[in-house]
Amino acid sequence: MSIAIAIDGPAGAGKSTIARLAAKELGFIYVDTGALYRAIGLAASRRGFSKESQSDIISMLDMIRVELSFNDKGEQIVLLDGEDVSGLIRTPEISMMASAVSAIPEVRAFLLDLQRDMAHTENVIMDGRDIGTVVLPDAKLKIFLSASPECRARRRYDELIEKGMDVKYEDILSDVIERDYADSHREIAPLKPAEGAVIVDTSGEDLETSVNKLLNIMREHI
Repeated sequence: MSIAIAIDGPAGAGKSTIARLAAKELGFIYVDTGALYRAIGLAASRRGFSKESQSDIISMLDMIRVELSFNDKGEQIVLLDGEDVSGLIRTPEISMMASAVSAIPEVRAFLLDLQRDMAHTENVIMDGRDIGTVVLPDAKLKIFLSASPECRARRRYDELIEKGMDVKYEDILSDVIERDYADSHREIAPLKPAEGAVIVDTSGEDLETSVNKLLNIMREHI
């Protein structure tokens, strides 16, 4: 029987990086569900839709194909209509669009079966905003991972600067705070700790410390 570990938390908490490294250490498949919403956000943005264009975004779902694949290193690849968009979905603009499309019930339903199917066939560490609360409520272990807005903004800023992008810390912090509010106040699957979730705060911790902390928790439960 497959084992599922659900990791939820706000944007920039380090979920993706920590979950990916932990999955590699444990021999699990890592599933970044946020990337799926980002891919839909990218598709909407490419069509010139705004965050308010809900009817257009819903109609678009029948015309796009979103998939997750894995390379020979076990790294996740996000495909939009067959195109590898893994590197195109990490901008602040697409992040905000992803938050908007994730609040649309039809979008969540569109991706739900894809996420659950992966957990039913593989040992997975899956991260997102509602994995423990909605997608995998029966997960073997549920973790809510967070850090202060300032800490998360600094991490995202450093990441984007390293990629050569021209961004300002103040803008990143504003985006983080705005997305926190949007994710936690949406009507459908709002961001919150799942019942029975282990709460982990990584403010001020480096990556190695955070990964080891989660690995210890995971090994205790599986």
